[in-house]
Amino acid sequence: MDSSLRSTHEQSTHEQVAYNPYDYAMHEDPYPTYARLREEAPLYRNDELGFWALSRHADVAGAFRDHERLSNANGVSIDPSAWGPHARRTMSFLGMDPPGHTRMRSLVSKGFTPRRVREMEDEVLRLTRRHLDPALEKGEFDFVADVAGRLPMDVVCELMGVPEADRDELRRLADLVVHREEGLNDVPPAGMEASLTLVGYYQDLVAERRRRPGADLPSALLTAREGRDRLSEEDVIAFLFLMVVAGNETTTKLLANALYWARRSPSQLAKPMEDPARVGDWVEETLRYDASSQMIARTVAEDIELHGRAVPAGDRLLLLIGAANRDPRVFPAPDVYDLDRDTSQMVTFGGGRHFCLGAGLARLEARVALTEFVRRVRDYEVDEDDAVRVHSVNVRGFASLPVSVSLRTPS
Repeated sequence: MDSSLRSTHEQSTHEQVAYNPYDYAMHEDPYPTYARLREEAPLYRNDELGFWALSRHADVAGAFRDHERLSNANGVSIDPSAWGPHARRTMSFLGMDPPGHTRMRSLVSKGFTPRRVREMEDEVLRLTRRHLDPALEKGEFDFVADVAGRLPMDVVCELMGVPEADRDELRRLADLVVHREEGLNDVPPAGMEASLTLVGYYQDLVAERRRRPGADLPSALLTAREGRDRLSEEDVIAFLFLMVVAGNETTTKLLANALYWARRSPSQLAKPMEDPARVGDWVEETLRYDASSQMIARTVAEDIELHGRAVPAGDRLLLLIGAANRDPRVFPAPDVYDLDRDTSQMVTFGGGRHFCLGAGLARLEARVALTEFVRRVRDYEVDEDDAVRVHSVNVRGFASLPVSVSLRTPS
């Protein structure tokens, strides 16, 4: 090896691994860094941004269940403007510990029931066809702008009783809330303004449902009771905000990620294309392989020791979901996209009392939409050169995914 190349190689080999969730390069491909973190720094410390991070599956899965020592009281985002005791105003029960969390989640569950989700299937199919049909007729289209970005917002808005005329604007605002500017380690001003606008919109919506209840989710939440206990309007607004940002954005990314990674793995794409019953496996492997939510934060509630190091009470600890889902200790050949693998141990939806309440709805939307896609499409290509990734501190996916399709011949 040339001496200059050897010097460069040795320097890179001995450089300490660095992880910054705001780094645009990390948004393009975090997985090589995750691999180094798991092996070289399973408990990683970033002094500049003030956090610790866990990357191994056993540690992340264990941390999700460690409700005594790890708290949600300051929320789950490391953005300075979002972190703190006020987090519950927009993160709902994600910014709470028991007994507040237990109360809030129990009451919300009375309105956002599994039955209500199951009953959405026909509506999800209708909305899928509403967006997919005109896109397929064009032959070439942006899968995010025309389908993946519209369907989840429409589903959430149908649940909430939001008028169709308002939905594009709500989606634009939700996109602004998760976008991060390069070099700015916080929510940018446009995102803060969008958050305030969304909260104001839901204040008006909830006030209207208080006056005139309907068959939608806000009305159900306002009337949900446990004994004499009920949700306040502020509680309902916080949950609606959480749904429109977290529920909408993550499902949009799941749909586009599924198309992207399957196209890059032809042998795997062939499975659902030849047998639509395999779409469920396609969804689950995408959830593992490239999770929409890459990390989530906790507050250390008491002094703990991890990997031989002391982590003081009050510090922030990040649980790197994306890294845990690629841990070779749990998933053989984790960097291979394989629809035949066992994904049951993935931590994409968290775990314990904070397991994602919207997991069932996300899976339903993805299964219905991708089944309809393979029913109509014989083959497709992705224009990787013009694909644009989202820049977010924890959400991973595409802002734009140009595709071209070849349709099946009608039988």
